[in-house]
Amino acid sequence: MATYLALINFTEQGVQKFRDTRKRAATFRTMAGKGGVRVREVLWTLGAYDGALVLEADDDAAVTALMLNLASMGNVKTQTLRAFDEEEMEEILKRAGKGGK
Repeated sequence: MATYLALINFTEQGVQKFRDTRKRAATFRTMAGKGGVRVREVLWTLGAYDGALVLEADDDAAVTALMLNLASMGNVKTQTLRAFDEEEMEEILKRAGKGGK
């Protein structure tokens, strides 16, 4: 399964309803499972982003659909990144050849 990191910022609507954030996270987990995406972690953060999600899925389309559905609810804006673990990075480095000495 591929890993994804989604960075989250609350919208004005999301901030106004901040007390519901844990309920929304539970709803998101259910929605993700139905779409074939595993939520490894839901985190609330300080700094430039209000939260982060660590997700796993078999394909980009499943995560893209999930994040579109999440954004359509109006509480958050997201930025989703494909993440690579050490094994995946090792394969990437092998394919990259000898460049970047």
